[in-house]
Amino acid sequence: MTLAANCCGAGNLSTQAVKPDNTKEARNVHNQLSVQSVPVAIVEQAEEDVETLHGSIKAGTVAQIVVAVIATIALIYLLKLVLVTTLASILLAYVLEPGVAGLVRLRIPRAVGALITVCAVLFLVVGISYFSYNRALDFVDELPRYSTALRDTIGSIRAKVDKLANQARSVVEPPKEHQKPVPVRVEQSQGLTEAISENSSTILDVLLAIGFIPFLVYFMLASKDHVHVATVRLFPKEHRLVAHRTVGRISGMIRSYILANFVVGLGNALICGIVFWYLGIHYFYFIGTISGFVSLIPYLGVFLALFPPLASGLGTLYKTGLITVFITVVGMHAVTMNLIFPKVIGPRLSLNPLAVSLSLLFWSWIWGAPGLILAIPILGASKIICDYVDPLQSLGSWLGNEARSQ
Repeated sequence: MTLAANCCGAGNLSTQAVKPDNTKEARNVHNQLSVQSVPVAIVEQAEEDVETLHGSIKAGTVAQIVVAVIATIALIYLLKLVLVTTLASILLAYVLEPGVAGLVRLRIPRAVGALITVCAVLFLVVGISYFSYNRALDFVDELPRYSTALRDTIGSIRAKVDKLANQARSVVEPPKEHQKPVPVRVEQSQGLTEAISENSSTILDVLLAIGFIPFLVYFMLASKDHVHVATVRLFPKEHRLVAHRTVGRISGMIRSYILANFVVGLGNALICGIVFWYLGIHYFYFIGTISGFVSLIPYLGVFLALFPPLASGLGTLYKTGLITVFITVVGMHAVTMNLIFPKVIGPRLSLNPLAVSLSLLFWSWIWGAPGLILAIPILGASKIICDYVDPLQSLGSWLGNEARSQ
């Protein structure tokens, strides 16, 4: 009997042990059936919600990028005076760096060498300004004679133009018997004093910015090594080597750009000086230097380079001389911009001509005439930065004149 009871107890235990397994399997089957019974529409709706969420995130990112770009452009425009002054000081510091380095090799402290170099440049600028001021006084004294010659020339040209216009009008328009008189309104021209008084605030800001340039150039030259090391240390340790190479390449690019422009401008000044001397223009060496270097400014340079020789040669130049000056300056500018720049300066910067044109257009719109001078160095520095930043390498390849091999 005890054996039978034990057997019954064992049977009950085995039954109780099997029941949980059967219950677990039943729950699994029930869950699978429940999952299979979920409507397909709910799954599709969830996928659509996920896609909508991703689309909203992308649209928000694009909107943030657009807002950031607009804010950056507005900030660059508002800080025009500060940024132009700083960038001009950087370019002047690169121009004067060889002189300071030469004084350092003579065992002169760098701060003293920078001071000597900046003071020498200031004396040179004051001397040129004094010479230009005296030349301007001479020009003002001879202005009545120049004005008479200029008025006669313009009058003859205007008479020919009016004659051609009247002939063309008589052919196109029928004759009018009764013509109403045209009302004439006389306006008083704005004098120099009124113009200065109205723009006194802008003139004061420009003079203040120009006054800061010598101090900025001196401190940049005196603390060149410290600024270079401190700039590299702004980046994390793993990126400092790349930052060091980037800063070095930007420095080399700016130095090569300035040196190439100086050599090309010196050649242009020599050609202009010889031509102006042959034409008998007063102070041909000074006028030729101005025209030669000013013609390096893109687009506006050709007009600015024509003004000094034409203004100085009003009393001595006639038709042949005027045509010679025009052909010399315009032809030299065209050759410089289309042949010398792509062959000499282009390989040093490795920039796409389309990118250069767009950069000139953008920076001239933002900063005016200073933007034309600073546009190419800014574009070259931007390309170098893009070359060393992985997400921006495609943009750097587009800015360059050679496609990056993949």
